[in-house]
Amino acid sequence: MKRKKLLCLPALLLCLVCSCNEQKKTSLPIHSVEVTNPTPSCKTITKSYSGIVREAHEISLGFKTAGQIKRIHVKEGEYVRKGELLAELDDQDYLLGVEALQIQYDQLKDEVARTRKLFEQKSVSANDYEKASAGLRQLGVQLQVNKNKLEYTRLYAPEDGYIQSVNFSPAEMVDAGTAMFTFLDVSHLEVKMDLPSSTYRIINNVTGYNCMVPSEKESQTYPMDFLSLSPKADGNQLYQLILKFREKPERQITPGMNIEVCLTINEGNASKGGFKIPVCSVFKSNENSCVWVLKEDSTIEKRVITIDNNFSGELITVIKGLNGTEKIVRAGVNSLQEGEKVTIIEEPKETNVGGLI
Repeated sequence: MKRKKLLCLPALLLCLVCSCNEQKKTSLPIHSVEVTNPTPSCKTITKSYSGIVREAHEISLGFKTAGQIKRIHVKEGEYVRKGELLAELDDQDYLLGVEALQIQYDQLKDEVARTRKLFEQKSVSANDYEKASAGLRQLGVQLQVNKNKLEYTRLYAPEDGYIQSVNFSPAEMVDAGTAMFTFLDVSHLEVKMDLPSSTYRIINNVTGYNCMVPSEKESQTYPMDFLSLSPKADGNQLYQLILKFREKPERQITPGMNIEVCLTINEGNASKGGFKIPVCSVFKSNENSCVWVLKEDSTIEKRVITIDNNFSGELITVIKGLNGTEKIVRAGVNSLQEGEKVTIIEEPKETNVGGLI
């Protein structure tokens, strides 16, 4: 009996060790952190202008070959996905052309194979064999051209977008390149607006672009990215600014809609610019100044920044590396690791000082 107990003892110890390891793995602590948003280093103002939503491109879609329209699969105003079949041409003649060349190609391929055997037996000259091989390659090219023409009898959507107009009907004849559809490419939407010369002169001081739909009861703000700015004024001394939605907006926003554009402008020196963050949120990594940026999935990533060494107090100016939209970890930065998931400590509201309720 004692021997049996001694034999069971190592197994029991092994189970205890494994259970302790599992408890350690499952009880790894998740750090709780405070986050803050970068603030502009100097005073900012907001100016609003009227803009118009427009599609990325307006495209005239046509077949790459001529023929008679067999079938149209879409209607005006219909939304289509990239790669969706829009229309077809009658392909009978193209099918016959491919079939005829395929027969010739297969026959010549067999002949070239026989010629090659004769060439290897030195019964045929090298010149005759090279002519036969070149003829096979030339016929192969012609066959591929006809296969391409057969494929061109089908017209597909190049991007996600809307069919603005259908210019022909089934049974009509169209030539290659004739505009079959007018297509609105809405793979991304843009906003076009006009800037006065007073704002154009300080465009480098703009730190953020946002849009709002005036007709919405609860106005939602859509962050925008700079796309282009015309360097030449029109007859009214206005400069055309084009912005792009940072994320694809909801379907309620469509081309042609009026929208309000808000520009956040730095009143200070544009050359300084930058954002202020707490000194305690900065740490050193490989001789670089860094901060932890909170991602949407509650994980953190390291961001290298450039700071202004002339600072005093609890705030420091970041002149490169941040765009002002991030949430950065405020405290406890030295105990965190890349990709770690964290929990956010919510700040108590003004009506709940100390978090007592």
